[in-house]
Amino acid sequence: MDMSHLDQEMLKAQTLIEALPFIRRFNGSYVVVKYGGSAMLDEDLKYSVIKDVALLKLIGLKPIIVHGGGKEISKWVKMSGNEPEFYNGLRITDKETMEIAEMVLFKVNQGLVAMMGQNGIKAVGLSGKDAEMIRVKKKIVDGKDIGYVGDITEVKTELMEALIEDDFVPVISPIGLGENNEGYNINADDTACAIATALNAEKLVFLTDIEGVFFDPTDKTTLIPEMDLKQAHEFIDNGVVGGGMLPKLTNCIKAIENGVARVHILDGRVEHCLLLEFFTEKGVGTAILKEPLF
Repeated sequence: MDMSHLDQEMLKAQTLIEALPFIRRFNGSYVVVKYGGSAMLDEDLKYSVIKDVALLKLIGLKPIIVHGGGKEISKWVKMSGNEPEFYNGLRITDKETMEIAEMVLFKVNQGLVAMMGQNGIKAVGLSGKDAEMIRVKKKIVDGKDIGYVGDITEVKTELMEALIEDDFVPVISPIGLGENNEGYNINADDTACAIATALNAEKLVFLTDIEGVFFDPTDKTTLIPEMDLKQAHEFIDNGVVGGGMLPKLTNCIKAIENGVARVHILDGRVEHCLLLEFFTEKGVGTAILKEPLF
């Protein structure tokens, strides 16, 4: 046998051996993946993420996908002759915009379900309206009514658990039911956080367009592979993080304080980032842990 080929095969074997304790540790655990950013827009990255989720399922984990669709919603709002409006980063959602959001999110949802099927995994597309899975109240921001935007008040897990027990992967769009059984748009990060909390998930993953959390955001060599709750709180209190990372890190802290074992912020632009983070010693993003893994 050619030695270079043998070296390659040995490397593959070593990778599997390295993954073994992680596979054993997480077997049978719920893993909630918030799917967004470039990983939803680039076809190659889409397939990379879906293949990762399929493998997680096949080796015994219980994945749940929560997706957004903000850029696509904005595109369709513009096509309808209107301009997307935001307040404090939240979409102002009137009746017409809500109808567009539901249409777009259904389209995105079914596309992900189809991709799962192409990879041999049974998936079911859901929104929070199904079986009254996600209940919300109207979100008021600084006293301003921004329309059909919801704050989650309850997550019922029975439907998700039943589907997972029957070997399906739930793919969930961030729409909830309000007091009058009307649909409400929900922030996808908040949805993933609430679902992970309700399931007492082992892992919650945010796929983003950034590499993770840095000691110095201007220096890419300062990526933090792991941080604990105390350090995460200090980063927020000291103003180390800002912009789009601030609400993500806040959601990470909230999830862990409410029972999720560990939360990961990953760069979805890296192919197979889920496998690299879950099953290698170094990982590729930032993990916020309640306690050390081993």
